[in-house]
Amino acid sequence: MRYSDRILSTPSSFIRDILKVTQDPSVISFAGGLPNPISFPEEALKESACRIIDNEGGKVFQYSTTEGHLPLRQFVADKYNKNFGLNITPEDVLITTGSQQALDLIAKTLLNKGDRVIIEEPGYLGAIQAFCMFEPEFLPVTLEDDGLDLEKLEEALKKERVKFAYVVPNFQNPTGLTYSKERREAVCALFDRYDTVLVEDDPYGELRFKGEKLPYIGAGKLPHSVLLGTFSKTVTPGMRLGFIITQDKELMNHLVTAKQSSDLHTNIFSQYMIADYLAHNEYQKHVDKIIALYKGQAEAMLAAMKEYFPAHVKYTEPEGGMFIWVMLPEGQSSLDLFHKAMEKKVAFVPGDPFYAGKTNVNTFRLNYTNSTPETIREGIKRLAKVL
Repeated sequence: MRYSDRILSTPSSFIRDILKVTQDPSVISFAGGLPNPISFPEEALKESACRIIDNEGGKVFQYSTTEGHLPLRQFVADKYNKNFGLNITPEDVLITTGSQQALDLIAKTLLNKGDRVIIEEPGYLGAIQAFCMFEPEFLPVTLEDDGLDLEKLEEALKKERVKFAYVVPNFQNPTGLTYSKERREAVCALFDRYDTVLVEDDPYGELRFKGEKLPYIGAGKLPHSVLLGTFSKTVTPGMRLGFIITQDKELMNHLVTAKQSSDLHTNIFSQYMIADYLAHNEYQKHVDKIIALYKGQAEAMLAAMKEYFPAHVKYTEPEGGMFIWVMLPEGQSSLDLFHKAMEKKVAFVPGDPFYAGKTNVNTFRLNYTNSTPETIREGIKRLAKVL
């Protein structure tokens, strides 16, 4: 056979395929997880691009170290130390080509074929796709309103060859749900007992528009904790800048080796530019503007859903992030609904790709960050007619 088992067992990205369908400008799309382009600090980034060329010259065009640009890693360490009371150093930070590469490197470093990975159900489809390449067995654990089902989580942790668990505790993708403080502490206690790597992905944590900021589950507490972050949701997704934080030195050394074999290092021009932007601008002030924008969009979507959706359709009400999760009555297929909705020129992501091994599920994801409140209202109205 010409192709590897791993590529043949890895599904194409459902969202990338859907986005091709929604290129028609008459389609109102709630399908992508796209940051709103009006949030991109274009002028400030232009100034940074010119400044780094003037000040750094050839360095910004040359090969660089695998670990990443030191001032950028220092910014990441300082931010987490200040905001979460951690004790991170730049040596604990690896700059990656977006969080997607971080997922790939973790899987590449930890997984052999047939090893087990604990994931949330439903879970982030980009992670499922990244891990699929390494042919693991998925152990899905049901996500409740306040975090993972503890009984099912312990059942999964007791199994052999469980290499790591992957969770998104803040404004989870796809559900928008957030783990409670109590559930975080209980999950941490379980991982402490079973000594399994816990990967916490936090792309949306800074985008909280209500409720209180919560501590991480494992960062600073568990010896094999891994924390993922990104600048894609707060500065610009096109630069593809993410990062891995871990104080497990042995794991970090292996991750660096895996990255060397993948791409040597993340785009160094992007790293210099974002580091310069962060040094010359008020980052939190910029993030606060995004929060205000997304709060208005989320409220517009929830208000329209409350007004137009039939009573039998349930949905989450996020405290931040980018997504709302919709639950149809048992037995209904969101994939069937998607095709009917496209006839009305409105798109969303059916729930199927957020599950490992389930099809024709009764759930789907809506994104509110890339549309105006007026467009959101019209799109929800169209969707409600189909419902």
